[in-house]
Amino acid sequence: MPHQDPAERRVVVTGPPRRTLPHARLRSRGRYLHASGYYRPRTEIDEQTTLGHTYVRSLMRSQLRAGLAVFAVLGLLIGPLPLLFEAMPDAHRLEWAVLGFCLYAPLVLLALWYVRRAERNERDFVRLVEDR
Repeated sequence: MPHQDPAERRVVVTGPPRRTLPHARLRSRGRYLHASGYYRPRTEIDEQTTLGHTYVRSLMRSQLRAGLAVFAVLGLLIGPLPLLFEAMPDAHRLEWAVLGFCLYAPLVLLALWYVRRAERNERDFVRLVEDR
């Protein structure tokens, strides 16, 4: 009886299949077609099809829109302050009050809005991908 090298020994792996494709699904251009004719977005993204790329790009675009909105509001909030301070040269206490106290509340509210918007965009994307 010949002795086998352990590196050459075959191993059979058994277990439940990760993804089964029933006969009702057809493979067409890299997409799995369900019996209902609906393509799963997660499959599109996993297989990096054009449609999957479009899903991801839409998430990125919505996140960019939220970031640009915050940047625009921030620019409108802080941008005119140097002009305001230049117009009132004797109002040093007003400058400190505005810079030290009045800006924090709008900045915190703006940050909270951005975080909630970004999380909502991601939640909507996950809901779309998970077919919920």
